Amino acid sequence: MFRKILLAADGSHHALRAAEKAAEMATMNEAGITVLYVVDSSTSKTDILLEGDRGAVNDRRRQRLAPIENLLNEKDVTHQVKILKGDPGPTIVEYVNQNGYDLVVIGSRGLNSLQEMVLGSVSHKVAKRVQCPVMIVK
Repeated sequence: MFRKILLAADGSHHALRAAEKAAEMATMNEAGITVLYVVDSSTSKTDILLEGDRGAVNDRRRQRLAPIENLLNEKDVTHQVKILKGDPGPTIVEYVNQNGYDLVVIGSRGLNSLQEMVLGSVSHKVAKRVQCPVMIVK
């Protein structure tokens, strides 16, 4: 049923919980997972100011996703990691709709709770606009 799953992740605790559910769904359906991390402009600026070096910035972003990758490796789930820049909600929606995913799994909250409170949650934006089922994990 679900052969191609997108896991929207930002390194938060909620993203790790979503990864657990995505791994479960992938195992049940013999599916592959794309872990998508969208770096917004404020995070990108902070990363560059803290690290200064593009290689170190990329390493730091991969480290945020390491617990998720470790979980998927432990569960023996086929996966790939994709890191994009942009506004998380619209970027996730565009990527999902252009690449024909069967399911999106996303945490109910992410790392930037202030933006969520003011602008609305990424999970809500994704659920309203993608052209496939969405599982929001609390």
